[in-house]
Amino acid sequence: MSDNPFSAGNQQERLPEEEAKRWFVAGLVEGEGSVTVSIKRHPTAALGYLVQPELFVYQHRRRRGLLELVQEVLGGGTIRAKPGNPDVLVLGITSRPLLCQHVVPFLLEYMRYSARSCDFLVFVGIVALMERGAHRDPHGLAEIVELAYGMNFGGKQRRRSKDEIIGRILRGHTPDAPPGRRDGPTSVATRRARRNRNDLAAQVSLGSNTSA
Repeated sequence: MSDNPFSAGNQQERLPEEEAKRWFVAGLVEGEGSVTVSIKRHPTAALGYLVQPELFVYQHRRRRGLLELVQEVLGGGTIRAKPGNPDVLVLGITSRPLLCQHVVPFLLEYMRYSARSCDFLVFVGIVALMERGAHRDPHGLAEIVELAYGMNFGGKQRRRSKDEIIGRILRGHTPDAPPGRRDGPTSVATRRARRNRNDLAAQVSLGSNTSA
């Protein structure tokens, strides 16, 4: 093997260009990106709340080209100045079709070794639940909230408590618990969310073993 990594003798050891781009973008997402699920009260929403899965990548405005590369690899998104800091640009991807068709497969394939792989996995699960229409059902929406509050260090940056939101969503939709059993709305959503986490972890583990 040549000592020069760029020599002709090493060309065959290189990743194909498109694959190299994807791994490079994975590094950008790991170091400069985040996934989140915003939960906002909305007067016209059927259950009182709107849920929005989002992926963001940040860069200084002089490195806009890096965000454009992320756009290319992930199929789109919008680049804007960060509010309050015009020197920082933010690429945001909020379109659910784009998330399903490009972002979710990318996260599952290229972010499995991330320090935040658990958050990415939960994010993927929430997108899948929404594709099945779970956010239109009180119990499904409560489950999504439960999962979302488990992301990003337990939702410590959120203004409202998880119990408050789930209580509002399930108000009038939860049957009384049997005598002697404490089974409030939050505990029901928690059990469903845990089952979903376990199912997703098993699916990703199976996919990893299959591709090995």
